[in-house]
Amino acid sequence: MQPGTSERVYLESRGRGPDGKEKEKRNMAKEKLVKNITPRDKNFAQWYTDVVREAELCDYSSVKGCLNYLPNGYAIWELIQADLDRRFKETGVENVYLPTLIPENLLEKEADHVEGFAPEVAWVTHGGMERLQERMCIRPTSETLFCDLWSKSVRSYRDLPKVWNQWNSVLRWEKTTRPFLRSREFLWQEGHTLHATYEEAEERTIQMWHVYEDCYRETMAMPFVSGRKAEHEKFAGAQDTYTIEALMHDGKALQSATSHFFGSGFPDAFDIKYVDKNNQLQSAYETSWGWSTRSIGGLIMVHGDDDGLVLPPHVAPVECRVIPIAQHKEGVLDKAHALLDALKKAGYRVKIDDSEKSPGWKFSEQEILGIPTRIEIGPKEIEKNQVVVVRRDNREKIVVSMDEIVTKLREILETVQQDMYDRANDFLQNHIDTAVTMDEMTEKFKANRGFVKACWCGDPECEGEVKYVTGGAATRCLIEDEDMISDKCIWCGKPAKHMAYWGKSY
Repeated sequence: MQPGTSERVYLESRGRGPDGKEKEKRNMAKEKLVKNITPRDKNFAQWYTDVVREAELCDYSSVKGCLNYLPNGYAIWELIQADLDRRFKETGVENVYLPTLIPENLLEKEADHVEGFAPEVAWVTHGGMERLQERMCIRPTSETLFCDLWSKSVRSYRDLPKVWNQWNSVLRWEKTTRPFLRSREFLWQEGHTLHATYEEAEERTIQMWHVYEDCYRETMAMPFVSGRKAEHEKFAGAQDTYTIEALMHDGKALQSATSHFFGSGFPDAFDIKYVDKNNQLQSAYETSWGWSTRSIGGLIMVHGDDDGLVLPPHVAPVECRVIPIAQHKEGVLDKAHALLDALKKAGYRVKIDDSEKSPGWKFSEQEILGIPTRIEIGPKEIEKNQVVVVRRDNREKIVVSMDEIVTKLREILETVQQDMYDRANDFLQNHIDTAVTMDEMTEKFKANRGFVKACWCGDPECEGEVKYVTGGAATRCLIEDEDMISDKCIWCGKPAKHMAYWGKSY
């Protein structure tokens, strides 16, 4: 007797069809979905847009350059936010919230800051029908607001330190936009701290930079290079900026998080002084540090494949999807829902797809959404008291006893998390090269996408020439914990002051 339609689909999904035609039928549902995703190596930019669309992460709003964050995308941000917030609070950070609007007179108190952000500032000129006496900018960042607050509340060393953070959105009038990577309004956190001493502020700057490194490594499964920005690449008004630079699949760098040491520049501009233990009036020292929804774009470009999104389990809104096979047969749905309940009770983020769609369609949809694992359960599995766990990252199928799945799934997910990091790190390490001469650097960027280590005199004009010749490669961060590979600048031949990671960037 030939199997019925549902049973045939079940057999096909297990690779047990009678001939090659059955295999072809098995792949039809997947093709229907995946054909909408351009292969990465054919057109990486289009692939990225396709994945964002097909995984339903966000959509363009009617406000040009701004995004609607859809449930799938915002849920990723919520998990990142929760992880970072926990890490922040473990270091003594407290959350606050300050206004969206900044009076123009406050913004102008710090000249370097104003100059750095002036092209991107959006201004509010009217309240209702009345013109404002002083225009307000929609915050591009909040240093001036925090300094204004502290100027009124900090008087003594007993009032310090202030170690605060806020989760909010900011508006920067970008000329070109791209989902998650660059939009006019975006979500982020901005930490702001005020300290009694230079040393304490510098220590906090570096501490939060390391917090970001840990989160990218442990939670996002994203490797990176990191270091201090060159003088002309620092944040507006900063004395030092520390950055994390991740490498995307197309070989471009993505500035993924930054931590800034401001010294006393901002506090002095706002006349923030405190009386020390010796009753002497002293300057205070400030830091700020930020991580944005740009990180979601990084996740997509580091881990995604030609079939869609691939999410590390630690930031996956759904860690596992239960997919019943031949669900019309007696007992299948009951068993699948019992498994769902057991996994939920154990703390997993898990859902079930008990729709009337074919198993092939369900598998494809799960893969496009980047769900780290799926559990296939049908009559054959129930008979053997087992399930089949399929990993999204490498499609490995793992047979697990029904009695052990609640504990084994966590082991599988943690293995996926580590394997994804290792795979991405191998890619990063294989795309870091060195160059001593300009000819070497030019050839390396032609042959090997990624970062090139090279020495530099520190002159921005030399960097500009390198950028022109290489088609966009610039310093991403300085390398200060390794011996320099040359004593001469890669461009001008003068004595080198720095060795840096060079790369093309978003």
